[in-house]
Amino acid sequence: MRLLILGGTEFVGRAVAEAALARAWDVTVFHRGRHEPPPGAAVLRGDRSLPDGAGLEALREGGWDAVVDTWSGAPSAVRDAARLLAGRAGWYGYVSSCSVYEWPMVAELREDKPVVEASPDDGGDVPYARAKRGGELAAIGAFGPERSLLARAGLIMGPGENVGRLPWWLTRIARGGPVLAPGPHDLPLQYIDARDLAGWLLDAAEGGLAGPYDVVSRPGHTTMGALLEACVRVTGSGAELRWTPPARILAAGVEPWTGLPVWIPPGETHDAMHGADVSKALASGLRCRPVEETVADTWAWLCGLGGTAPQRPDRDPVGISPEVEAKVLEL
Repeated sequence: MRLLILGGTEFVGRAVAEAALARAWDVTVFHRGRHEPPPGAAVLRGDRSLPDGAGLEALREGGWDAVVDTWSGAPSAVRDAARLLAGRAGWYGYVSSCSVYEWPMVAELREDKPVVEASPDDGGDVPYARAKRGGELAAIGAFGPERSLLARAGLIMGPGENVGRLPWWLTRIARGGPVLAPGPHDLPLQYIDARDLAGWLLDAAEGGLAGPYDVVSRPGHTTMGALLEACVRVTGSGAELRWTPPARILAAGVEPWTGLPVWIPPGETHDAMHGADVSKALASGLRCRPVEETVADTWAWLCGLGGTAPQRPDRDPVGISPEVEAKVLEL
């Protein structure tokens, strides 16, 4: 397979590139040159953020069996690239998000449920949900519904994470001492390891899978307790997890998801984020590794970097300060 990855040097894009190279695919990555490409990949340089496709010169020649696009910015960048490639690539896989669904999101099978209003022509600073939906429309507009896959991922974790959620927990727990552990202990979690997402995308490319898919583990793949206890084991810190009721955490002004990454207290928002029916993706071949493997491999990757994970410049850092944590634990 000849695979073009628009990106391919960070987190999900890099996981796709490395998985494809491991399959002995012919891999090309198109990127701005800010990060080292995976060894073995051919490299094209350009800048998709430039208006009217001005940064796409390197893509004007060549042909590929499949394209994977992880772009999260203005949909016009997806539009310009997809239009340019439509006659020279067989299939377009766009990594989208479950955020495209209208609120309130439902937990049942929802690939055919209403999505937010968006346009493939949107440029500039666009809200995340609208940007991802616009990117979907751009992919469909260029490749048609039969040759475009919309991979609507949920929470993504694993080695290479540049958003900071699992790295924050690992770093915090590695420091040891009493740790604010947001309850309940058995709170179900639903996420996808970037490597499992990558493997599923490559299988989808080979099989010509098309249309929208919610790509995340089954509900209850793990729990908040299992996640944090795995962090304690792999770091060997001896940290003491102090399980704290959601009401106490919320009363202290700690924000779910951002203040305490991954965690959302029981309720409608939790069910939407961690309770989605993903039987369509599972039936198509999605397989998810155990949380212990994701945590251990992420810790090994972090240690290899000296303990500090990269941070995407377009995302705010997550987590609470030691002072806030101590205050909540004293309540």
